Amino acid sequence: MPLARSLSITSLSGLEEWDEEFDLEDAVLFEIAWEVANKVGGIYTVIQTKARLTAEEWGENYFLVGPYVESNVRTQVELIEPTNPALKRAIDKMNSSGCKVYFGRWLIEGSPYVVLIDVAFTAWNLDKWKKELWDNFSIGVPWFDREANDAVLFGFLTAWLLGEVGSQCEEPPHILAHFHEWLAGLGLALCRQRQLPVATIFTTHATLLGRYLCAGSVDFYNNLADFNVDKEAGDRQIYHRYCLERTAARCAHVFTTVSQITAVEAEHLLKRKPDIITPNGLNVKKFSAMHEFQNLHAQSKNRIQEFIRGHFYGHLDFNLDKCLFLFIAGRYEFSNKGADIFLEALARLNYLLRVNHSDVTVVAFFIMPARTNNFNVETLKGQAVRKQLWDTAQTVKERFGKKLYESLLVGQLPDVSKMLDKDDFTMMKRAIFATQRQCQPPICTHNMLEDSNDPILTCIRRIGLFNSSADRVKVIFHPEFLSSTSPLLPMDYEEFVRGCHLGVFPSYYEPWGYTPAECTVMGIPSISTNLSGFGCFMEEHIADPSAYGIYILDRRYRGVDESCNQLTSYLFQFCQQSRRARIIQRNRTERLSDLLDWRYLGRYYISARHMALGRLVKHLFFTHSAQGFRYPRPASVPPSPSLSRHSSPRQSEAEEDDDRYDEDAEAEKDRLNIRQPLTLPSKKGPALPYTLPGANGEKNGAASVKN
Repeated sequence: MPLARSLSITSLSGLEEWDEEFDLEDAVLFEIAWEVANKVGGIYTVIQTKARLTAEEWGENYFLVGPYVESNVRTQVELIEPTNPALKRAIDKMNSSGCKVYFGRWLIEGSPYVVLIDVAFTAWNLDKWKKELWDNFSIGVPWFDREANDAVLFGFLTAWLLGEVGSQCEEPPHILAHFHEWLAGLGLALCRQRQLPVATIFTTHATLLGRYLCAGSVDFYNNLADFNVDKEAGDRQIYHRYCLERTAARCAHVFTTVSQITAVEAEHLLKRKPDIITPNGLNVKKFSAMHEFQNLHAQSKNRIQEFIRGHFYGHLDFNLDKCLFLFIAGRYEFSNKGADIFLEALARLNYLLRVNHSDVTVVAFFIMPARTNNFNVETLKGQAVRKQLWDTAQTVKERFGKKLYESLLVGQLPDVSKMLDKDDFTMMKRAIFATQRQCQPPICTHNMLEDSNDPILTCIRRIGLFNSSADRVKVIFHPEFLSSTSPLLPMDYEEFVRGCHLGVFPSYYEPWGYTPAECTVMGIPSISTNLSGFGCFMEEHIADPSAYGIYILDRRYRGVDESCNQLTSYLFQFCQQSRRARIIQRNRTERLSDLLDWRYLGRYYISARHMALGRLVKHLFFTHSAQGFRYPRPASVPPSPSLSRHSSPRQSEAEEDDDRYDEDAEAEKDRLNIRQPLTLPSKKGPALPYTLPGANGEKNGAASVKN
């Protein structure tokens, strides 16, 4: 099924201004999610990075609502008295009725207000609320599903909070409630069932059933229209969760999702087409290093090279200056994240590099947390041997330097044969003997608890990539999140990404994809797929993504073997690029970071909010129209793999330096092609007009609410 490309939904567009102003002083925004000040998955990153922009827009009228988790509150939240009088009265009334509701500031950028609800404290209401859920929605929740029980408690408490806020206001405000994911969705359904004067938005970041189906090796996208969703959810014992998610999607004034590919999924599984796409952004300022990002790449690459020297001690028979670092990172979902196809492509790449007698060596890192019991002893020994060699070299260097200095002081040229004595040679020989190794460098840096059944290690045994001297592709599996305090690879994730040459994310199921987005804002090229939200977004908004270091792998319309061959081709051609071509490509990749900034992508959330308010209050009626936009190809010939191969005879490096690439001129053209960042309304004066995307070509408020 082809993906519909609706320019009115997802294009970065130049749009008409609102035909009337809307004063945010009369509106209150509640953003409700289980991951507010409670890191569980990717939604935490979405809310945390977006908070500063939303707080600037809504000021004192923006409140995040989440669960109270004491361990998180101690380190992330400053508890204070509520600043809004109506909200203070609502919280006091709930607390006097047997609840525990806390108010504070979340200590992240933007310092947004948070309302945290202790769901465990009101667990005595669970049976009563479950009965009400069954009576009103015919949804039964089993007693043993703790996560669903928490969703019930959280949903009823958030609906209670929103109802109390509305009743405590002297003049009814325009209350807007934005709910994320099924864990928060019940509160939305209760707001509609109780007919509260609340405009509601529901965002699904990944459908619950879709994630389960893809995890079961189902041909998901080719059978979307044929699934019996009730049966599939029941077979997986998630029918009650699925019902909560579907009810929230159907009841919301505005239903959104994070990408076009997830919109197609939601339309078939949740039976409602999203009103608007709200892509996930990043706070690009966090990663911004101005023109220093190339220097940061070199510094981080040197640190990775030091790790490689220790890991491959005794077998360091390749040139580190001609070594490329590739990586894949994320949840350990072997097939969904594309680790299976990546490993197969690496085996084929190894064959191509060997038969072509390439002097390039590829080191592929797998950063996926798995069950381990400790570091691998052989891996730790490698870093100890490297450090010992370094200390030996430093000692000999100091002795050599002292003798050289003393010789020059007396006006004599040094006698090289006397600069190193017998002890120095003995010390160096012992250091060399210490680097002898009888086994191959380890694949995994840790001791796995289920080594024989681990998917990555099982696949490596099948394809035969054992880090032997003959292999041009080396594999390192690091089954733990990176940390700057690690004794093995002391780098945090951002530093590590900056030091790599290419991120590879050939995912089969990826509703958005923060990992390739993070690569982009740090100037690191990446491979994504047309089944990921990020890949679809870049494919739609950039005329030639590969010219900017964004390679889109076709996993939608090709079979597994064809996709694997395409990935192998991308990797092999990337290995053939010159160093200068890679530098040019990183410059272009980094310039795309503005496309992923919340100051650009936040406009989609603004559009969804105004649409929801327009559907609740009919006189809040705004019109807008969309015009498509695509980021053009770069002015000069792109150094993408498909266009960087030289005809025979091979050009020299000197000839390459004279080609027609002009960094400053190209950068200026690229800057002109990106829309200016979002201008927020002034809290002291009249609201400024917004530039907003459309939604299905409808006027806000024109569509009826789906029940």
